[in-house]
Amino acid sequence: MQETLLTGISRQHENVLQVIQSYYQLTKPRIILLLLITTAGGMWIAANGEVSPVLLLVTLFSGACAAGAANTINCFYDRDIDYIMERTRHRPLPSGRIQPRDALIFAITLATLSFTLLAVFANLLSACLAMSGIVFYVLIYTHWLKRHSTLNIVIGGAAGAIPPLVGWAAVTGDLSWAAWVLFAIIFLWTPPHFWALAVLIRDDYAKVGVPMLPVVVGNEPTARQIFYYTLALIPVTLLLVYPLHVMGAVYAGIALLLGGVFVQKAWQLLQTPSDLTVARSVFKYSILYLMFLCAGMGLDSLPITHHVTDVVAANVQTFISSFQA
Repeated sequence: MQETLLTGISRQHENVLQVIQSYYQLTKPRIILLLLITTAGGMWIAANGEVSPVLLLVTLFSGACAAGAANTINCFYDRDIDYIMERTRHRPLPSGRIQPRDALIFAITLATLSFTLLAVFANLLSACLAMSGIVFYVLIYTHWLKRHSTLNIVIGGAAGAIPPLVGWAAVTGDLSWAAWVLFAIIFLWTPPHFWALAVLIRDDYAKVGVPMLPVVVGNEPTARQIFYYTLALIPVTLLLVYPLHVMGAVYAGIALLLGGVFVQKAWQLLQTPSDLTVARSVFKYSILYLMFLCAGMGLDSLPITHHVTDVVAANVQTFISSFQA
């Protein structure tokens, strides 16, 4: 199976396994993993910790297909600049291992599969939300914002914030305030996460003319924005505790601990905005932050957690009452 590079050079897959691997790489699986964690978090909270295993698996697989479709189209659209950037030139399209036409067919197939599975096994709302995520990521972020505005990550982050809405809708068939708070958490988390990466690879973005914030305004203003967004993130995560009361003390403690470390790391970057080691630390921690925050949601949602916290609260109340008697 032979493909042609943008430069006219051709590459050839040696076996079927390499073909599968190339298509797998098109989907950007590491990004998909984070999106699926937020989807599962939305489902877990919506179901009060008791999610149907079949619905969970179907929704996560469908979400992976939708995200894979969006990422594949992103690779298709950006194959010109991906060839120039050192970090991305070995991707399947710029390296010539997959033809652009085949990538588009693959993306359409994934999107169709995602919509069909969600519509059949979950509901139409979740299916439409998944498709809206693809459209927003492709048209608003990739086509319009990424190459034309420093707000690309801020506004484009809305696409990455849709998966928890899909998970919530798959369970409940509607979207409550709690679902939109989950959306807001991912929306505010995205700029610190991606801008920290952009600081690390600023030269690559500058080379291809992509106006990421560090390229346009420099590292110091970018570090300041990272710090502000990280600060704003903490009270938003606590909205699930009060006034919405969908999360309890266990989640509140985890959210405060994780948020405190995140703010500390963002503050360190603000003090030394050109220190790439610190920027890398912020970027890596942002991934762990989101994973553990969603794990905290899952832990707090478990029936056994509710039972334990109720027992502890009752004992504390009894202890306090004994002193008041």
